Amino acid sequence: MIDVKALKEVLGENPGKGLQLVLPGGEAVPRHFHVTEVGGVRKDFIDCGGTKRVASWCLLQAWVATDVEHRIGAEKLLKILEMGASVMPGDFLPVEFEYEDGVISQYPLAAVEVGEAALVLKLEKKHTDCLAKDKCGIPEYDDEQLSDCCGPAGCC
Repeated sequence: MIDVKALKEVLGENPGKGLQLVLPGGEAVPRHFHVTEVGGVRKDFIDCGGTKRVASWCLLQAWVATDVEHRIGAEKLLKILEMGASVMPGDFLPVEFEYEDGVISQYPLAAVEVGEAALVLKLEKKHTDCLAKDKCGIPEYDDEQLSDCCGPAGCC
């Protein structure tokens, strides 16, 4: 996952480039998206095994309006991140985008590819997980084991 510091660096190195958001399935968010919010999110919780935990991330909200001529570039996103510094504890936070396509979803920023005219921000799926598998009696599986075990009806 890309953190705020790494994103700021690539934005700063490519000031004249546009931005393209790509969802996990390969679909592109319309290029006229706006970044309407930047924030530091902190989640305090207790897992199913009783362990207190804290998770934090930088959340950027992407919103598509009707002004199809709008284009956000690297310089503008860098300014937005700099404005958000006052509500985040630091540049070490991983970056996620919030986007609505039928439902509001949050996608971690997995990679930034430098293209000719634009920076391609590749988003990945966010997954749930049991954080106390040892206490719940759930065995650990690697991805290969799960793919061998899963079928159309679900996983064994």
